[in-house]
Amino acid sequence: MSRRLLALDAATESCSVALLCDGEVVERGAESGKAHSQQLLGMVAQVLAERGLSMQELDGIVAGIGPGAFTGVRISVAVAQGLAFGLGLRVAAVSTLEALAQQALAQQAPVPHVIACLDARMNEVYWGCFAADARQGVRATGAARVGAPGSVVLSATPSLGIGRGFAAYPDLAALPGLMLPAGAAAAAPRARDFAALGALRFELGLDVDPAELQPTYLRDKVALTEAERAARQSVI
Repeated sequence: MSRRLLALDAATESCSVALLCDGEVVERGAESGKAHSQQLLGMVAQVLAERGLSMQELDGIVAGIGPGAFTGVRISVAVAQGLAFGLGLRVAAVSTLEALAQQALAQQAPVPHVIACLDARMNEVYWGCFAADARQGVRATGAARVGAPGSVVLSATPSLGIGRGFAAYPDLAALPGLMLPAGAAAAAPRARDFAALGALRFELGLDVDPAELQPTYLRDKVALTEAERAARQSVI
C-alpha cells in the first residue's frame, strides 16, 4: 500500500525532514543553528510545497524518538505528536540508531550487520547493534545502550560501523571485526531512513496513536556533578 508519510527527527545536532510519496523521497536537513523546532516546521513546509501537497493529504507521521540530546528528542517527539494530533494521524516510531543502521545497509554493503554509535557527551556513547531484516528493514540484535566507549562490543563480526560516536572516540575504530567505511564516522541520522523504516512499520501494523509515542533517552541525567567531573579528571 502506497502511503504519503512525513518523517522528522531533531534528536541530534543534525535535524531533518523527509516526505515519502509514491516511492519517492523529498528531504531537507540542517546542522545546528536556529532552534530545531523552527527548522523542522520550516522544512515540513518546504517538502510539502515541493510535491504540491497539503498537510491534510498525509497518511501518517514517522517520528525520530532518540536517543540523542534531551532537548532535541523532546522537540522531535513533540512536533510529531502535535502534527499527528492536529491531522488525526497515527505515528510510527523509529530510533536514531535504527535510522543510522538503515543508512548503512541502504548503501548495499555486503555485510548484513551494523553497529550504530552516537556521541552522548559526558565521555559516553549511545550505541546499538543491528542486522538486516527483509520484513522490518533492520532488526536489533541487542538492547540499545549508553556507556563509556570501552563498553562497546560487536554482536557479530564483521559489522559495519556508522555514526558520529566513531568520530568523537577514534579508538572505537580498533574494535575487532569492525568495518568503518569512508565517511561513516561523519554520518548523522537522515529523515529518509526514518521514512523508509516507518513505511515498513505502517505496513506491519506497528504504528501507534500519537499519545502513545514515547521518547528514548537511555539515561536520566544531562550533566556530571562537580564531584563526578573532578573524579573523571583525576584519571585522565
